Amino acid sequence: MVRRVRSAAVVLGSLLLTLPGRADAQGIGLKHLLEMMDWGRETYVLAEVLEFAPDGVGRPVRYDLLGWAGGASNRLWAKADGEHGTRNGGGEMEVQLLYGRLLTPWWDGQVGAKVDTHYGEGSTSTRTSLALGVQGLAPGWFEVEPTLFVSQDGDVSASLEASYDLLFTQRLVLQPRLETSVALQEVPEFGVGSGFNDVELGMRMRYEIRREFAPYLGFSWARRLGGTADLAHASGEPVREFSLVAGVRLWR
Repeated sequence: MVRRVRSAAVVLGSLLLTLPGRADAQGIGLKHLLEMMDWGRETYVLAEVLEFAPDGVGRPVRYDLLGWAGGASNRLWAKADGEHGTRNGGGEMEVQLLYGRLLTPWWDGQVGAKVDTHYGEGSTSTRTSLALGVQGLAPGWFEVEPTLFVSQDGDVSASLEASYDLLFTQRLVLQPRLETSVALQEVPEFGVGSGFNDVELGMRMRYEIRREFAPYLGFSWARRLGGTADLAHASGEPVREFSLVAGVRLWR
C-alpha cells in the first residue's frame, strides 16, 4: 500500500512538473492558463477615501481601500476600512479578503472573511466573521455594496454602502456617500447594540488633476442609533458627530 502511494505521488509530481512544457509545446503557455480559466492577470487598487478630519473626535485619519486581482469573471478582493485617531492613538479597522464571481454584467457576488479590530488605551479587541455580499451598480448608476456577516460567535450583522458620482465638469465631481449597519445581537466590546447601529452621510467634492489623482474637500455627519447610541453614551463617546474632511482619491 505504501509503495502504491509513493508511486502515485511520483507520477503526480512528474505530471505537474511537465505541465508548463506541454502547455508551451501546444502554443498555450503557462501564463495563459489562468486566463483560459477566466482568472486573468489584471489588477486594480482604489483609495476611495483617504482623508483627515481636523475637527473630528481624536482628529482621525480615515481610509476606505480596495483592490482586486483576476479577470472579468473571477477575482480575489481585498478591502480595508477604518480610522486612526492622531490625538488619542485609538481606532478601529476592518479588513476583508474575498472571492468574487461575476453574476451579471453589473454585479459581483462575494464571499470570504472579515476581521474587525478595535484598539486604544492599552487594549485590543478582535473578531472574525464570514462575509457574504454583492457589489455593483444599481439603477441610476449608484454604486451599492450590501454585505451580510456572521461572526465566530454566531452574531449576525449587515452593512450597506452606497455612493454616486455627480459630474459638474469632466474633472469636478461631487460624491454623496451613505453608510449604515444593523445587528441582530448586542456586542458591547465592539460598541454594537442590537437593531440599527448607525448611519453616516458624507459629501465630497473632488477635482481630478489626473483620473488617478483627485484631491477633495467635504464633510461627514454620523449618528449612532438605538442600543449602539446607549453604549456610546455610557462610555463617554459622542452619539452625533459632524466633521470637515480633506483628502485624496487614488487609483491605479
